[in-house]
Amino acid sequence: MDQIPLNHEASAGDTHKQLVTSLPPDVVQCLENARFLHLATCTDNQPHVSLMNYTYIPSSQYSSLPVIVMTTNPSSKKTNNLVLNPNVSLLVHDWVSHRPPTQGRRMSGGSPGPEHRSSLASLLLNLNTSAISSISATINGQAEMVARGSDEEQFYRSQHLENNTFDSEGGVPGGGMFNGGQTQTGQEDGGRECFVAGEEVRVILVHIKDIRTSDWKGGVKDWVLVPEGSPAGVNGVR
Repeated sequence: MDQIPLNHEASAGDTHKQLVTSLPPDVVQCLENARFLHLATCTDNQPHVSLMNYTYIPSSQYSSLPVIVMTTNPSSKKTNNLVLNPNVSLLVHDWVSHRPPTQGRRMSGGSPGPEHRSSLASLLLNLNTSAISSISATINGQAEMVARGSDEEQFYRSQHLENNTFDSEGGVPGGGMFNGGQTQTGQEDGGRECFVAGEEVRVILVHIKDIRTSDWKGGVKDWVLVPEGSPAGVNGVR
């Protein structure tokens, strides 16, 4: 298989950013399709990554620009990091990420071999070849802890709760990865009651500053989100 060349200037440089007043459709599609994102925080040169439920809100009475809503335990490492350094990076994609079998690789258990997979399992594993969105998006922004007890907090919490309420087929039994693998009888909400609806959790808003998308061919595109009416040069490029 021929190696796909990467454009170093586009990938590592900073010369092709487009100024936009709304998120590109591919990014919106990616945010609406995915269920989780990776949140990267950093303090004292020590990065930290968390897998998060999230809600994308295009605009509201509290922000004319799109924001991403998450909730967190107030004593968590990411919360402490956000207080000290509100600059964050998010990675979101809606590709199926289950690793397919490869020659010479012995499975460690937990996943059936190709000969034992159902047709549905095979279909899901092959979805990567016709990726739902075909991109991943890295989103840089600034995080804000919404004031406790405010109308704004209540609004964003209710939106986040509604967006993370799933039926029995869409739930994660026992809270899955968010409960340390412990099963709780009757809980199929992906930890929603604990991590979204709990009274002690803090509501986080991420105000989007810029976006980088990458596709499976190595193509890279960059955008900077600016308020409506900001000077954008010719064809959105400064």
